[in-house]
Amino acid sequence: MYSLKYSAFHYFYGHTGIMKYLTIVLAFVLILSKINAQVLKTDASVLKLKAPETFKAEFITTKGNFTVEVYRSWSPLGADRFYQLIRTGYYNNTVIFRVVKDYLVQFGVSEEKSKNIFWQGKNLKDEPVIASNTDSTICFSRGAPNTRKTSVFINLRNNLTYDTLSSAGVKGFVPFAKVIIGMDVVKQFFSDYGNNTMKAADSVYFKGNAYLLKRFPGLDMIKEARIIKD
Repeated sequence: MYSLKYSAFHYFYGHTGIMKYLTIVLAFVLILSKINAQVLKTDASVLKLKAPETFKAEFITTKGNFTVEVYRSWSPLGADRFYQLIRTGYYNNTVIFRVVKDYLVQFGVSEEKSKNIFWQGKNLKDEPVIASNTDSTICFSRGAPNTRKTSVFINLRNNLTYDTLSSAGVKGFVPFAKVIIGMDVVKQFFSDYGNNTMKAADSVYFKGNAYLLKRFPGLDMIKEARIIKD
C-alpha cells in the first residue's frame, strides 16, 4: 500500500512539475515572440512606415526606464523616422554618448554597422519649429540643411533659444516628442565626460560600441526601445 501511494504521489508530482515547467517555457516564448514581432527588418519597406498621430515608446536603460510620447503634429517627418527606427530596433544596445549636465542628453548611433550603412544618406528635410524646446522635449540633431537622420537629443532644461537658433542656414531645432515618465532617470545618466565624447562618437558607426566604451567606460546605454501598444 505504501509503495502504491508513493508511486501515485511521485507520478502526480512529476507530471505537475513538468506542466509547470512547460507553462513557464511557453510564457517565455510568447514574450520573445512579441518582442521579435515588433522588430522589423531594416530595408526599403521601412521608409514607407507612417507613425500614428500620437504614440508612446519605452526605453530600457542601464539607469532605469523612461517613456516618451511622440506627436506627429509637431513634426510629421521626425515622428515617422523615430517610429521607423524603433520598429527596426535601431536604438537597441546603443550608447548614450553625450550627456551634458542640466543641458541635454544625446544618443542615436546603432551598434550594428549594417543599420548605420542603411540610414546613410537618408536624411530628413527640414521642418518648421512648431513646439518649443522646453524641458524633456526631444529633437533630432542636425548640422547643415536637411541633415536630420538618427541621432536625437533630450532637453534637460528649457532651451528656448533652440526654437530660433540659426546655424548653417537652418533655423531652430524641431521637437517631435517629450519624455512623459522617467525624466528623473534621464537626468541620472553619467555626465562627467560632457562634450568630450563627441569626437569619438562618430567612430561607433563603423567600429561599434566597444570603441567608444573603451575610451569612456562610464557611459550609460539603451538596452531596448519599444513601442507601447495602448
